[in-house]
Amino acid sequence: MDNAQPVRFFKRGYPPPVRFAFFALLSMFLLVVDVRFRTLDTIRYGLSVLVQPVQRALSLPFSSLHDAREYLYTQSSLIRHSEELQRQLDSDSARLSQLQALTAENLQLRKLLELRDRAEFRSQLAEIIYAEKDVFRRRIFLDKGTQADIRAGQVVMDTNGIVGQITRVYPLMSEVTLVTDKDQAVPVEVLRNGLRTVVFGSGDIDHLTIRYTPVSSDIQQGDLLMTSGIDGIYPPGLPVARVIRIERDASYPFARILCAPIAEVDQYRHLLILTGQTPLPAAPEPLPDEPALGKRKVKKP
Repeated sequence: MDNAQPVRFFKRGYPPPVRFAFFALLSMFLLVVDVRFRTLDTIRYGLSVLVQPVQRALSLPFSSLHDAREYLYTQSSLIRHSEELQRQLDSDSARLSQLQALTAENLQLRKLLELRDRAEFRSQLAEIIYAEKDVFRRRIFLDKGTQADIRAGQVVMDTNGIVGQITRVYPLMSEVTLVTDKDQAVPVEVLRNGLRTVVFGSGDIDHLTIRYTPVSSDIQQGDLLMTSGIDGIYPPGLPVARVIRIERDASYPFARILCAPIAEVDQYRHLLILTGQTPLPAAPEPLPDEPALGKRKVKKP
């Protein structure tokens, strides 16, 4: 019993260096075979098919987190970009509106300058500084006054026709009563046949009227009314209005004639003041034995 050998519970194999060398040579051999003959592609493909679901399941939380973060970042970036584009659009719209206004104003100024150079009378360019706030008074104020040799009674016009007449002058500005004012009257003649009449303001910015015209008068819808020049204030041949409606009733002696002003009396900021009109000679004085104009001679008992 003493010479008996001890029982070995663990079987010991080859030493580690030997096993390392064996597996290294085997790996090299498999690598060479795989590279040379592509024998392990089928095994590799099968293993990838088996491992792919596991890889997808393990990477799903990380990919979901990445997608959520990318979505939130993209959404916030798009919101900021949209707000920036909206601010840029508002700014560009304001600039475009200003540019369109300046373009229209420059076009109107160019037409006024061409009209001033082409006209036979002298004129000055003036700008509207503000308008009358009372809706029943059609008046505007220009930036020219006595310092620019502006006088009451001078005519104001735009590129289309008569706008009004200067009724009051201050040192640095002047007041213009528009032709549409209810107290304003302009002697005119029909361009088609030369019929003389007077057009009156109605208080409405878009309408003028012709009063006390007989029903049988040769005035038609669409007739152009020009200044006659017989009053010594308005130069002859300037457009004033166009007839837009005529109402004739045999029971009334006068026709009701409605006209539209030719000038854009409520649109432009720059106007022309006519300063070079030649005044008419003064009316002759009545003789001692004749009554004054508009007065009857009263006989003494």
